[in-house]
Amino acid sequence: MSEVSPAAPRRRAVPVAVGGVSVGGDAPIVVQSMTNTDTADIEGTAAQVAALARAGSEIVRITVDRAEAAAAVPHIRDRLARLGVGVPLVGDFHYIGHKLLAEHPACAEALDKYRINPGNVGFREKRDRQFGQMIEMALRHDRPVRIGVNWGSLDQELLTRLMDENAKAPAPKSARAVTHEAIVQSALLSAERAREIGLGADRIILSAKVSQVQDLIAVYAELARRCDYALHLGLTEAGMGSKGIVASTAAMAVLLQQGIGDTIRVSLTPLPGGDRTEEVRVAQELLQSMGLRAFVPVVTACPGCGRTTSTVFQELARDIQDFVRTQMPAWRETYPGVEALNLAVMGCIVNGPGESKHADIGISLPGTGESPAAPVFIDGEKVATLRGPAIAEDFKAMVLDYIDRRFGPAGRDAAE
Repeated sequence: MSEVSPAAPRRRAVPVAVGGVSVGGDAPIVVQSMTNTDTADIEGTAAQVAALARAGSEIVRITVDRAEAAAAVPHIRDRLARLGVGVPLVGDFHYIGHKLLAEHPACAEALDKYRINPGNVGFREKRDRQFGQMIEMALRHDRPVRIGVNWGSLDQELLTRLMDENAKAPAPKSARAVTHEAIVQSALLSAERAREIGLGADRIILSAKVSQVQDLIAVYAELARRCDYALHLGLTEAGMGSKGIVASTAAMAVLLQQGIGDTIRVSLTPLPGGDRTEEVRVAQELLQSMGLRAFVPVVTACPGCGRTTSTVFQELARDIQDFVRTQMPAWRETYPGVEALNLAVMGCIVNGPGESKHADIGISLPGTGESPAAPVFIDGEKVATLRGPAIAEDFKAMVLDYIDRRFGPAGRDAAE
């Protein structure tokens, strides 16, 4: 079997501190998310931030769109502190961010980072002045900024100028290619302006959001080639359900494989009343599937076929997956390193025993017509054969025992 090529070495970006979280440099790729509550709703926003943080979001962005939202930010921070949640908060500003930061200094102080969209920070003669005012507020409060270009609000003057220049060129590029260049230039020119005002490279993160997979890959590849700022990846307006998950994964996986990206967000449209934390889980699963980070124990399970008409292995795989996710907040404290655990729940004798041997602990449940016996493998060795109606409960007990022995105090002492 040929070896699988590893991801390219990470592009080394200038490191940025966002609250207590490091972005870029040698830091792990950071998972971000964003609330969809009205920020003026202090309790609701704090509750959603806390849920996102507990799901594993390491930075959370909130909308700051009007005075009531800006006034609420310090109270949200206080509420999170009482809940024991210290996740960095990013303020998402559009149109009047310069006014909100100036008129609400407590908001400016409570936030850990400001997000500025150069496409709508101001227009014509106001653009440089209002952008400069936001950068000056970042300097005053010693805060980093994310200069976040979005092709839905791209600087039209810049785009028009580049289109006109392209039309006069001997070999004009496509309108799509010119739009890519406008997005890249918008980010880089804005960063250059921030540097002129006094903001260091270690206080700047760039993003260039588009909603099509190939456009995202092209824009970020060029942005990475032309700067060493930390980069935040994300496919904007990715969509709902499997479409949003597949599109985000397809785009970001290519870039991550090339070593591009220091923070990521999976921008899923939730179902009405849906769980906002899904975007956090998908981002974690993307990074873990690529071998870039580990967040929760991996449960490998077979897809099932005509040999596995019983649903026992499906139910056990689901129970184990749900169990480890539910327990991870406590396990991170009690069992350091448990996120690297690999479990297998297989459904028949064809590949079950072999796959189970590759896991730290695995079980091969009997398929249709097979003897009602389930061999269990630990660290590649068969240690037991489970039988009877309590196979699922017996295996879960063995998983807990294995975790305690390997990752508990006794296991850590033995490893040392």
